[in-house]
Amino acid sequence: MYRRTLLTGLALTAATVALTAAPAQARTSAQHHQHPRPQHCPQLSTKLPWFGDNRAKLQRTIDERGVCSPGYDRRHRPVAAFDWDNTLVKNDSTDATIVWALKNDKILRPRSWAATSQWLTPAADRALTEACGTDVPVGRPLPTSTNTACADEILEVRGEARTMSGQQAFAGDWNHRRTVPQYAWVPQLFAGHTVAELRSYARHARDEFLAAPIGATERIGSHTVPGYSRYYAQQKDLIRTLKKAGFNVNVVSAGSEPVAEEWAKGIGVNRAHTYAIRSVVRHGRITTYTKGCGDVPDSQGGVIPYIEGKRCVINQEIFGIKGADAWKKQNARHRIAIGGGDADTDVTFVGDATGTHLVLNRNKPEIMCRGYDDADGRWAVNPMFIEPLPAKRTPYPCSTTAFTRPDGSQGPVRRDDGSVIPDQHDTAHGPGVAATA
Repeated sequence: MYRRTLLTGLALTAATVALTAAPAQARTSAQHHQHPRPQHCPQLSTKLPWFGDNRAKLQRTIDERGVCSPGYDRRHRPVAAFDWDNTLVKNDSTDATIVWALKNDKILRPRSWAATSQWLTPAADRALTEACGTDVPVGRPLPTSTNTACADEILEVRGEARTMSGQQAFAGDWNHRRTVPQYAWVPQLFAGHTVAELRSYARHARDEFLAAPIGATERIGSHTVPGYSRYYAQQKDLIRTLKKAGFNVNVVSAGSEPVAEEWAKGIGVNRAHTYAIRSVVRHGRITTYTKGCGDVPDSQGGVIPYIEGKRCVINQEIFGIKGADAWKKQNARHRIAIGGGDADTDVTFVGDATGTHLVLNRNKPEIMCRGYDDADGRWAVNPMFIEPLPAKRTPYPCSTTAFTRPDGSQGPVRRDDGSVIPDQHDTAHGPGVAATA
């Protein structure tokens, strides 16, 4: 178990409700509970650069919903929720932890690689078994610091969902808007460890990657992977300002929860407000099972905070909405005010925001289609703050294949009214070749 329930169940946070552009009668009823209007309203730093008018869009929502709003109600604070990896921090914290664990022999040999995931293919099982061997007793650390073939195979399965020989690593049926097997496989890799041990690995990785120079890489077998990380200064300032403005600020990640918790506290978000893949713990040890959400029970990764799963976690954990309703889009008073993400895994909850939808441009098709379409005028697309991508040469295929259906097939991205979003050009990017048709 960890956090308040130590992973034995999904503990609900204190009930909070996003104060959005609520009806006049709701704002009027809140007057009795509002803070006195501060003499100085919290402002985002003007010294940190944002793209276009994105700072102004965020500041507008802060002013509309925060302590300077006439209808601010501290009992029902506005909610902000952000993805973690590549949204608040440069590079992937979970991958950094895996890299550190591989370099320091912290992956325990499973009894069977096939048992780590219900979708792992026989080809992947064979490849991992052959590369990592069977000499190490079950439950003991694999020597991945010296057995680079084993480390290579693990990284390839995690990163590319295939074996080093190019065979498919995961197969079968799953809801492609609720989980992705190689994401769920990360906490499954740490089965056998305690939560405290995994947190310590995350801290070591964090400290090492934050100390490395920007642009540093690591060489693991045949893989060259990012070897550094940074908290984005603009995002630190945004979170600091939101908290001063009375927002309830949360992290919602598709990474491993103990890892996300250790990293998130460095930007001012504590464990109680950090949500990610929660492993089921038995006898004090992480298992290959993960906690469910809504009306979906615990499973071997059947649902994780991924696309629709992030909405479910926010609805259940932050707003206290239970059962099948947690998967549904809620009314305005039960939705976040500000959402931020960088990838299609974030598109649903970021789209649920009623104030500002912040997107960091990593060329992920569905979220970029929605961001550039800007249906409600409140989307804010921003290049990455460190090493931004150059312009995408071709338009995003919004009208044809940018949407992933639950069965994994591709289709057009549609607005709430059912109309198809036309293909979008990339206009918020770093230096490079201009976008072309």
